[in-house]
Amino acid sequence: MKKWKNLSIQLKLIAAFLLTFFLIFFVNLILYANINFMSGRIDQVYQSNSSLNELSEALSAVHGSMTEYLNVKSSDTLDSYYRNSQELNLRLQDLNTEICSDELLMMERNIRNMILEYLHITDEATQAKRGRNIEKYRLRYEEAVERFEYINTYIYSLNNRRFKTNTDSYEALARALRKFELAGTVILAVVGAVITALIYAITKSITGPLSHLARRANEVAEGNLEVALVPVRSMDEVGIVTTAFNQMVASIRIHMERIKENMEKEAAMKEKELMMEGHLKDAQLKYLQAQINPHFLFNTLNAGAQLAMMEGADKTCLFVENMADFFRYNVKKINQDATIREELELVDSYLYILNVRFGGEIHFRKQVDETLLDLRVPSMILQPIVENAANYGIRGIDWEGWIELLLYREPERICISIRDNGVGMSREKIQEVMEGKVREADLSRNSTGIGLGNVISRLRLYYNREEVFEIQSHGENKGTQVFVYLPLGEIMEQYPLVPLRSNLR
Repeated sequence: MKKWKNLSIQLKLIAAFLLTFFLIFFVNLILYANINFMSGRIDQVYQSNSSLNELSEALSAVHGSMTEYLNVKSSDTLDSYYRNSQELNLRLQDLNTEICSDELLMMERNIRNMILEYLHITDEATQAKRGRNIEKYRLRYEEAVERFEYINTYIYSLNNRRFKTNTDSYEALARALRKFELAGTVILAVVGAVITALIYAITKSITGPLSHLARRANEVAEGNLEVALVPVRSMDEVGIVTTAFNQMVASIRIHMERIKENMEKEAAMKEKELMMEGHLKDAQLKYLQAQINPHFLFNTLNAGAQLAMMEGADKTCLFVENMADFFRYNVKKINQDATIREELELVDSYLYILNVRFGGEIHFRKQVDETLLDLRVPSMILQPIVENAANYGIRGIDWEGWIELLLYREPERICISIRDNGVGMSREKIQEVMEGKVREADLSRNSTGIGLGNVISRLRLYYNREEVFEIQSHGENKGTQVFVYLPLGEIMEQYPLVPLRSNLR
């Protein structure tokens, strides 16, 4: 069965045709042989009657030629007598010579003996005629005539009895032949039904998978890609096409899933981009609280710095220059990425401005791995954290305040730590900040307006993960430490050749 399933359709059709042909041929051969056998039996039924008739005719020919010779006495009639006698002797060989219990066969044996005796008498009559012994051939002739009539009567009786027996045999054979005809008709009908069922099964095994495949193909053509795969029952041409169809459907499904995933990713990225843009615009609006022309602001600050320099007010000049750098960075980088180096420079400018304003009461120190300074990050992520530490951490404390910034590498990420020794934060406050529930309206007027919630949201959108920001505080007056985690995988995709190593300074 396995080999049959793996045959090609051409070989299957040839095998079906040959099997049908040989089956019909074999059945017809059997029927033909049996019909010939029955016909031979029927011919044999009347063969005995025909033989007896021929025997009677041969006996009559001998008797006639003998009578003619006795009347005419010519060589031609004598030759005719001898030929007829020889023919009659040949006919006698078909008769029974054995003693048996069959009455008809015993009658044949008696006929044979009587004919031999009759031929002996006719031979004596012809010899007497040739010897001109008139009295002898007359007596032998009369005896031959008597024997001839008796033998004919005996043959006639045997022939009648044979005919009656043969008639019964013929009727029995005729009945048997009719039964055989009926049996032959039934056999042909059964063979025809078997052949029909065989052809139907073979054609169904070929056309069934094709029909199944056609229905599935129509469903796929109508856009239904969730159709069940067509089972492969053989490895003929249909099986090969079915396997290819299943692979095609599976490939289309995978391709559609990938397209769907790509579309979802694209939509997510678009949404992320829109949210980032919204956060950045919000940050820009909060930085530029008033509708001030940036160029006018920079020109004004630059003019003030030049005026301070001309008057010899070096500290004022440096202060104004830091103010200009600070606002220039805000306007320039608000819609762009920045390097960590640029972010640290902004922090330096911001803390310089604060120390000028508040008399240098903020102490700042930093340790950074210089190999990480050129990595790109979202802009404006460090300054708001430092601002929060200065305004809400160490502002107004009774002890010397300081802020520490660390930049270093961990096994699977880059870490930026900003720590202060200020008033600390409660767990409830930390949770509110992490969940973005802090109201920006509560910020003081000295703030730049970008809160920690904004930074957290932009980092999560930028790196597409939640674990990018952490706040730790061990209680009241024990300070606060903020961690920014930059995923190493995304950074290595941007800078695959940058050797990331620890090099704090």
